[in-house]
Amino acid sequence: MKAFRLEAPGAPVLADIPDVRPGAGETLLRVKLVGFCGTDLNTWRGRNPMVIFPRVLGHEVAAEVVCGGADLPVGSSVTISPYTSCGACPACANHRPNACQRNQTMGVQRDGAMTEYISVPRENIYTGNLGLTELCLVEPLTVGFHAVSRGRVTAQDTVAVFGCGGVGLGAIAGSAFRGATTIAIDMDDAKLAIGAKAGAKHLIHTGREDLHARLQEITSGKGPDVIIEAIGLPSMFRAAVEQVAFTGRVVYVGYAKEPVSYETRLFVQKELDILGSRNALPEDFREVIRMLESGMFPVEEAVSAVIAMEDAGGMLAEWSEAPERFTKIIIAVS
Repeated sequence: MKAFRLEAPGAPVLADIPDVRPGAGETLLRVKLVGFCGTDLNTWRGRNPMVIFPRVLGHEVAAEVVCGGADLPVGSSVTISPYTSCGACPACANHRPNACQRNQTMGVQRDGAMTEYISVPRENIYTGNLGLTELCLVEPLTVGFHAVSRGRVTAQDTVAVFGCGGVGLGAIAGSAFRGATTIAIDMDDAKLAIGAKAGAKHLIHTGREDLHARLQEITSGKGPDVIIEAIGLPSMFRAAVEQVAFTGRVVYVGYAKEPVSYETRLFVQKELDILGSRNALPEDFREVIRMLESGMFPVEEAVSAVIAMEDAGGMLAEWSEAPERFTKIIIAVS
């Protein structure tokens, strides 16, 4: 069967690989759509230390059931969780398998879904009253929803989200879905407009507006209760601590590419909760599906391009040259 594979950074091939054989407890799926994410871009650029080449990419999946059961009829449209968990490490023992010490995400530590068929454990498959494009958006949105969960967001909170990329949009939608007053922060007008449609009540363009002044204005001088950093810039890591309210919560989803220097006095003076957020849990998948079924998310606006699998290499090169032009890229596999 055909697969899109990177032989090395920036070196794509459309390869023939062996047909997949489902193991015990697994379900055979025909892959329909796969989304690209920032992890794939870093792999293309050779900046993902967790990837060993060659590697089949892809972990944001919409698929069709080939061999099903009573609860999963043949032809059903589904999405999947692309993670593994060992069940024995400290994270798994603490019922947080999303942070499993030995996790292997599809398309990263193991081959991914940009191929004609995949075989997936039944417990990793999710269904919903959704179309294929919506199903393909579930996994990337769960990452932002998990950050919202980590921040313990409620309807009484004001939440500021740094970044309106795929993860940031998930955090915006997740906060709004819980009834929080949500602030979208970015330097791109088009992405801010999508953030507004995803549920942001307030927009801040940091290229034209003073971040501190606007946050103080929106929050009547106290700062946001929760700040979610979904960009990965050292300046935004620091800004989150500086701008969040006293006794607030800061959630980091983005990876800073260099060491971050802090005024640690603020950690103690404000008595902050500073939280990391990684991957997603089953309840995050279920919550995203409920949100998408409600029609609250701007699916069409969030998808920048849908292309054929044979054009995926060219699209990765184009995305790498101009990342600001794209929000979500989807590959039509079959």
